Order: sequence, then structure tokens, then C-alpha cells
Amino acid sequence: MASSWFPQWRKKTASAQGIVAPDETLPLGQTMVMGLQHAVAMFGATVLMPLLMGLDPNLSILMSGIGTLLFFVITGGRVPSYLGSSAAFVGVVIAVTGFNGQGLNPHLNVALGGIIACGLVYTMIGLVVMKAGTRWIEKLMPPAVTGAVVMAIGLNLAPIAVHGVSGSVFDSWIAVMTVVCIGLVAVFTRGMVQRLLILIGLIAACAIYALLTNGLGLGKPVDLNLISQAAWFGLPTATSPIFDSHAMFMMAPVAVILVAENLGHIKAVAGMTGRTLDPYMGRAFVGDGLATMLSGGFGGSGVTTYAENIGVMAVTKVYSTLAFVAAAAIAILLGFSPKFGALIHTIPGPVIGGASIVVFGLIAVAGARIWVQNNVDLGQNSNLIMVAVTLVLGAGDFALKIGSFTMGGIGTATFGAIILNAILTHRRATALAGSKIRQDS
Repeated sequence: MASSWFPQWRKKTASAQGIVAPDETLPLGQTMVMGLQHAVAMFGATVLMPLLMGLDPNLSILMSGIGTLLFFVITGGRVPSYLGSSAAFVGVVIAVTGFNGQGLNPHLNVALGGIIACGLVYTMIGLVVMKAGTRWIEKLMPPAVTGAVVMAIGLNLAPIAVHGVSGSVFDSWIAVMTVVCIGLVAVFTRGMVQRLLILIGLIAACAIYALLTNGLGLGKPVDLNLISQAAWFGLPTATSPIFDSHAMFMMAPVAVILVAENLGHIKAVAGMTGRTLDPYMGRAFVGDGLATMLSGGFGGSGVTTYAENIGVMAVTKVYSTLAFVAAAAIAILLGFSPKFGALIHTIPGPVIGGASIVVFGLIAVAGARIWVQNNVDLGQNSNLIMVAVTLVLGAGDFALKIGSFTMGGIGTATFGAIILNAILTHRRATALAGSKIRQDS
């Protein structure tokens, strides 16, 4: 562990050979450009997730910027990461509030109490990690478990996405068109445009939707009056949380997903920079947990580290943590612009629905990607049974009543995966040990 809280950033030019390390910095102008690039990279998902949950995207963008600055301070400026809206909250927020996918969530305050509860659990895990290290987490939640839980979340959201675009034939076809637009961007573009596939795909789909509706009169036209009437600068509307025990117990298990996600992201950055970040893992969990609590306290989404930003670092070889300070400042400026919020709210519902189909599918596939990257052996019966049960619990939204409390599908899938893995792997280890003893004798 370093003797000082913050590093002494050494100046380096972008033309220099090798990488720009976390404790190095580019000139101010280049740092701001890198910050803008990171802000754009996180923009698509950080805006889309609040829309899917019925949150104010302006406030969520603002809180993501503030949360990133808080994360920067708590980690001592040593972990390069941006905290954006987490997709892991979408399913449980919708389940807790009964949100129908259109406009602002009328029961948002109930969900906010759950987000704060999740952030508190996350922070407590971080404090334990600061004392005991991360090995117990890796044992409790190996890649087989985290992959299954992430995939279960994506499958749990699938019916919500499909139902949201089934209101009319026109809406369904617009959703299909949106999926195609995002797919074409993903396959036929390169570089930064490809990394912004959700955002670019949404823009293309909105343009086609406007042509079909405003131009040809085939559906509900896009209303641009909100944009012209909105001010350039103003305060977003905050919402106070309500602490409902049911919502809190439903959403607290999401902390398990955030821990696994953050753990994987930080290890990936450590591998790319050639520097171990394990001494700062606990701080990172605490920073993310406190940022989630802060965001939920004002009406924003729970936050997490972003793979999109890790991708930008991998391409540019610039890992300077000061670039994320610049990205946070840009996000905060956007959060204070009602005109930006009005622009987001003009995105047609069927287009959002089509994008949600892609996003929820990508969440499910991310679980499988964890298995592939970590060489998880699904030929082992212990892994196979745990994964099979977890996926059905999540996809079928299996609810389990415990007294007056009902645990939804994501909760039962999460705890089911952890408990089943602990039982079955212990049994397998015992059997292997017994077999070895018999062979030796």
C-alpha cells in the first residue's frame, strides 16, 4: 500500500512509448479529450438504464459523475474506473415498482430505498475485503456462480422487453428495426463508433421512426416541443426514498452482482497495466457502494464500473485516473442541462423497447462470456445442476415466500446459485478426497 493517499501524477505525452499508467497524466487538453471519450463511452447505457427503470436520466447522469468523483477520492486516485448506471438493478426495480416501461416511475421512491440498502450491503462487503482480502469472495462466488446469476438476470428481463413492444404491430416492427440498426452498427463499424453501438443504433432508429411517423404519418409522431421549451441549464428534480422492507430485501442481493462485476473489471485493468490493484479492491467496493447509496438518496440509479470504459483504455493505452475526473466533470455538466433531459425523453417508446431487447440479451450473454473466459467446466455435475436450477429460477421469476416476505426470481436465483454451489462443490471435494485416500491405501 502506498504511503500517501493520492499518487504524485507524472506528466507524460500521448506520443510517448508504452502505456500511460494510472499515476501518470497527459497534458490538460489531452486529458479533457480522453475524459470526453470516456463520457461518451458510458453515455449509452447510463442513459438507457434509467429510462428502462423510469428514472430521470438527467439526475442519473449527474449522480454518475458525482459518484465517479467519490470513487476517485476513496480509492486515492489509483483505480481507473467510471461509475455508470448498473443494468443489474433493472429487473428488481421493475419487479418492486410494477413499472410499465413508459415515462417516469410513479413508485420510484420505494425502489430508491432498495437501492440504498444494496449500496449499504456493498459497502459492508468492501469494509470486510479491506480487512480480509478477496479470496473469500472468489471462493463464495466463483465464475460458475457469477456467470449463472448474470445470465439469470438477463433472462428474467426478457419477458419485460417483449411485452413492452407488443402494444401494436407498428411498435413491434419498430422494435425489430431498432434491433437491426444496433446489430448493423455492431458488425459493420469499427473503432469508437462500434463501441457506441447502442447510442448510434438508437440515433439511427429514431431517425427512421421520425421519417415513418412525422414524414409518412404511420404512427405517433416525435414531439420536439419539449426540447425547444427546455432551458439549457437547471437543477434536476430529486426524489426522496421510502424504506420499504420488502423492496430492500429484494434489492440487497444485487450487491453480489456488483461485487463480482467490479472484481472482474479491476482484475482486467490490473492485467492490462501490469500492476496489481488488489490492495485497493476493498476501497473500490466501498467507493462503489457509497456512490450507489448517494445516488439512490437523490433519485438516481445504482452504479457500477463499466466495461465500455475498460475497452476505451485497452484501445488507447491511457489508464490515467485523472481522465476519469474529466469524464465525471462532463457528466455533471450534462446532468445540469434540462435540454439534454428533454432530448432523451423524445426517444420513442418502441425504440427504447427494441434497445432493451438487445441490452437484456447482452446481459444474458455476458454470463456465458464469464464461463468461457474462466474455462468453467459444465461437464461437472456440480456446475451443471447449479447452472440449470439458477437459470430456470431467474427466467421463470420463481418467487419464494418467507413469512411475510416474498423473494422474487432474481433473489432466488442469486442465493440459490451461491447455496447450491457451496453444497455441491463441498460434496465433490469430499468425494475426491475419499477417492484419493482409497487409492493411497
